[in-house]
Amino acid sequence: MQFNRSTLFSVVALAFSSLLVAGCSTSKSQESEAEVQKSASEQQTDTRNLTVLFLADLHAQLEQHPELFWSGGEDRIEKAGGFARMAEAIDQIRQNTEGEVLVVDGGDTIQGSGAAALTKGKAVVPGINEMGIDVAIPGNWSVAYGPKVMKKRLNEQFDHQVVATNVYDKSTEERVFDPYTIREINGVKVAVIGFTDPDIPTRQPPSYSRGLGFKDSGHLPEIIDEVRNERGADVVLLSSHIGLSKAVAMTDKLPTIDAHLSGDTHERTQEPMVRNDTWIVEPGAFGSFVGKLDFKVKDGEVVDRQWELIEVTAEKYDRDPEVLKAVQKAKKPLEPTLDEKLGRTETELIRYNVIETSLDNMLADALRDATGTDIALSNGFRFGYPVLPGPITQGDLWRFYPIVTKLKTAEVTGEQLREFWENELNNVFADDPEDRFGGWVPRPSGMSVTFEAKAPKGERVKSIRVHGEPIEPDETYTITACEREGEPMSTICRIPNAENAKVHELNAHEAVRQYLQERDSVSSTLQGRVDATDLPAILRTQMQSMWPN
Repeated sequence: MQFNRSTLFSVVALAFSSLLVAGCSTSKSQESEAEVQKSASEQQTDTRNLTVLFLADLHAQLEQHPELFWSGGEDRIEKAGGFARMAEAIDQIRQNTEGEVLVVDGGDTIQGSGAAALTKGKAVVPGINEMGIDVAIPGNWSVAYGPKVMKKRLNEQFDHQVVATNVYDKSTEERVFDPYTIREINGVKVAVIGFTDPDIPTRQPPSYSRGLGFKDSGHLPEIIDEVRNERGADVVLLSSHIGLSKAVAMTDKLPTIDAHLSGDTHERTQEPMVRNDTWIVEPGAFGSFVGKLDFKVKDGEVVDRQWELIEVTAEKYDRDPEVLKAVQKAKKPLEPTLDEKLGRTETELIRYNVIETSLDNMLADALRDATGTDIALSNGFRFGYPVLPGPITQGDLWRFYPIVTKLKTAEVTGEQLREFWENELNNVFADDPEDRFGGWVPRPSGMSVTFEAKAPKGERVKSIRVHGEPIEPDETYTITACEREGEPMSTICRIPNAENAKVHELNAHEAVRQYLQERDSVSSTLQGRVDATDLPAILRTQMQSMWPN
């Protein structure tokens, strides 16, 4: 077959046209697929991830320590916590999380250890500044060294921002801290509002917070509206330091927020509590836990949430070398004092119990031994991780009593003792969380109390005995407790109108030192000094919804 020039041109043109059409078809197909992928990608990016890490109540526990964990009715003690290990946990979670992470500290950071007490919180600063915290709130013990020191540590020396909407200077009526902060994390605008305990002037010795004022929660709805509707926050977090039961009650009265980050009561919430579609969580204490909140946000709304309480144990996490170096440098000048051996214990000294603790039985015995009174009381503190059998050091003593107060003795009647116990038991077990106040049940020596926790207010006490004998309403008993600086002389351990009150030169630390030095060793267990007829001997939460049936 012969082709002329014209025919050849036509064939070539036809072939080229076919190739062009095929090429255009392939290009359009690829373009269409790309558009689908782009559309899917845009849909995915519409849903943004926000991770919040929440820690609280570090109480200046700079170094790793024994920690008591419990689950399914079984206890175990593991090495955990410390600023360096917490920093490593935060860093690992950051590395394994897509995008940025917001780290929130729920307060009570600069008080609770000997290193903190001996430096008025200064020893805490270097390690905290290396830890990677983004925002924090003050706790009820932030005033332990007075307002001036609190402002210096939290507002000037911490690298991160501290917020609290309800703390103000009485002389100027100005807020001491910014009320809130708004950050953009992975394209999500998140607000953190701070709120600390308005009962600080009565929970702590009144002199600690002299010159400061504390507002109640009445203004919070206005603040929530401001950050949500005026400032455009997609996620609103309230970080409070009032305790878990009060946080739950407060949430019932607030506009819906995305999470309420609770501190103060050292509760370990494995599952969030839910009120008005708000999650309420609390992450334990002493740097032994970090809570992880994951949000998915689409079109400015939270569409999914997850909570995990992570144990910061030596088995899971190493210690960050830079933070460890900062902590050791700050603590080194104090080691000769803190490492001094005061005595020895043959048993574990543990404070993790709402009703009675082996640690406080020993402490109350020491106070009574020092003054020779009928009764002595150790306050319902939550401070301190377990002390294992072996030496008791000055550092341990500072964890038992992170503030040094002189001993106070007085005379009270049997009727006053009954009123005291009714008031204290209501502070711990009140049905209305708004009526709860302070720590756990006081721990006595020389006295035993039987009560019913679920009975009405004023009807909980079933019996009180002193030296094994039932008390008489009109009989007078001598009592020892720690002085609360700023209280009236006639008040002892919140008991008003006591007679013949006296403040001794001997303080609680000296009383315990003396007690330990006079004995080869001590051994302390639960003895039923305070016994609830309707609760187990070991109760580790004030949340009635978490009590055994």
